[in-house]
Amino acid sequence: MADFAAWNSFYVIVGSSAGALIGLQFVVMTLIAERAPPRAAEAGPAFATPTIVHFGTVLLLAAILCAPWQEATSIAIIWGLMGIIGIVYIIIVAGRMRVQSAYKPSVWDWLYYALLPLGAYALLALSAYWALSHPSEALFGVGAVALLLLFTGIHNAWDSIVYLVFYNNQAE
Repeated sequence: MADFAAWNSFYVIVGSSAGALIGLQFVVMTLIAERAPPRAAEAGPAFATPTIVHFGTVLLLAAILCAPWQEATSIAIIWGLMGIIGIVYIIIVAGRMRVQSAYKPSVWDWLYYALLPLGAYALLALSAYWALSHPSEALFGVGAVALLLLFTGIHNAWDSIVYLVFYNNQAE
């Protein structure tokens, strides 16, 4: 369990960042809600909601990994389930991206909204399996997942806000 304690500062920083970004995302969405483009509600589940889910996943991972667990197996099972649930969620998000008609996703959108998060959640699930035999090394996988989801969420939040601001400015 000393391996987990060594990561405590990392998860305090990453988890705090994720929590602050969730709050900031809510503030920004509230400020632009009155000026939302047509069909924004249709695109929200494909583009806005996943960003909050990624930040929430990072926050939850940080909380789980900072808790005083007695054995690594329990934590690995939890983060493994989070990885599997994340994979299923990203498959749903990809379907939503494909069927919504408010915006035609580019290759970069597919990369940041579907492929990178899918890879992150798959690595999270694999790290859980790996933790059974190599817990120290598996923690690097979980750390990589936390950072990948955090930076993907930052990119996606910025991308969404820039789109909404420029879209609304062109519409006026």
